Amino acid sequence: MAKHKKIPRHIAIIMDGNGRWAKERNLPRREGHRAGAEAVQAAIEACSELKVDFLTLYAFSSENWNRPKMEVRALMGLLEQFLKDKTPELQQRNVRLQAIGRLTDLPSGPLEQLHKAIEATRENNGLNLILALSYGAREEIIDGVKSVMRHINDGHLDPGMLDPEIFSKHLYTRYYPDPDLLIRTSGEMRISNFLLWQISYAELFITKKLWPDFNKDDLHKAVTDYANRDRRYGGI
Repeated sequence: MAKHKKIPRHIAIIMDGNGRWAKERNLPRREGHRAGAEAVQAAIEACSELKVDFLTLYAFSSENWNRPKMEVRALMGLLEQFLKDKTPELQQRNVRLQAIGRLTDLPSGPLEQLHKAIEATRENNGLNLILALSYGAREEIIDGVKSVMRHINDGHLDPGMLDPEIFSKHLYTRYYPDPDLLIRTSGEMRISNFLLWQISYAELFITKKLWPDFNKDDLHKAVTDYANRDRRYGGI
């Protein structure tokens, strides 16, 4: 295993390319998503071995609901099965599962299984695995603004005291540090409405590899690249 001078405390990943991976192999898209689920396992193992504290995976965006109904059903079924199958492994690896997004939009089956997995792993103190489900950064910011307005109207917040630190406490990610490293697979050069507030100073790592092909060595390469950068946060 490679040793790194600096390990990012929080890695976020835009897992892109499942559909293209399947198309290249003349397979149904659901097979690409199934292969992508296995790549999730490799990322969890690599982050656990590297002692990363937080791993956030963009698992299902708010825009993904616009995909064909059959594909959405397949994705939700895959999510439910993944949670059933992998919770014992998360327990074994001391991984604590959490989730962000408009979770109540999820169908009852996956939502119930998500709650079970979160509860089963709540005492674990290793890697924090955060699934972004029915997540959109613009929606998150809007929900944050609504939360701030409620606190102001209830007399719990002075508008003059509002600053970025206080606003961050009204976001889905209020319990987590901002990502240090954002990885995107498939070579696309866009953020896709993912953690727009939180990645203000994150280092970006773009790889042309499709997500199902992204393995533990690839994650190590991303971390090595990150370790060799000088983060100045706007300073000199």
